[in-house]
Amino acid sequence: MVCHPHPVYGGTMDNRVVYRAAKAAAAAGFAALRFNFRGVGQSTGSFDHGLGEKEDVIAAIRWMGIKYPDLPLALIGYSFGAWVGLQVGCGEPRVMALVGLGLPLDLYSMDFLAENSKPSLYIVGTRDEFCSRESLMQLGSRLPATSYLQIIEGADHFFSEQTDAIERSIFDFFDTLSPERS
Repeated sequence: MVCHPHPVYGGTMDNRVVYRAAKAAAAAGFAALRFNFRGVGQSTGSFDHGLGEKEDVIAAIRWMGIKYPDLPLALIGYSFGAWVGLQVGCGEPRVMALVGLGLPLDLYSMDFLAENSKPSLYIVGTRDEFCSRESLMQLGSRLPATSYLQIIEGADHFFSEQTDAIERSIFDFFDTLSPERS
């Protein structure tokens, strides 16, 4: 499942970073699902400040579990979608791995990631407007050994020039988790 950025500020499943993340997951052998949170595009409902959006993530996990009962699941979240999706993914037994893009650490507490033992990749730019170096270093020092933090030099929150690098990093991360490599 790939969770998109903040709906109030134009985030949708058609965001280019979300699209490229899903493309990388599919290339690594995962079934990739991009979906809109409530109230976005053709989705019913309205923005719920993260609470209802967590329900949307749970519904997507449930749907993927029915459609692909024998496949392990992974969750990717970008910005607001990382804050919402990773909270659900950390506690969901069917989700085996997590990817967080553009962690908005200056807007939302993501301390829950320090307790996450699942293989995880977090990608943030050095010029991210919503993730100061101080916030990133504070969280980074508390992450478990199963977490990988990738800092992209010069990247802003929107990864304006780095979508190729993000796609490659996500593919490589998922590729290392493949059972054939174990």
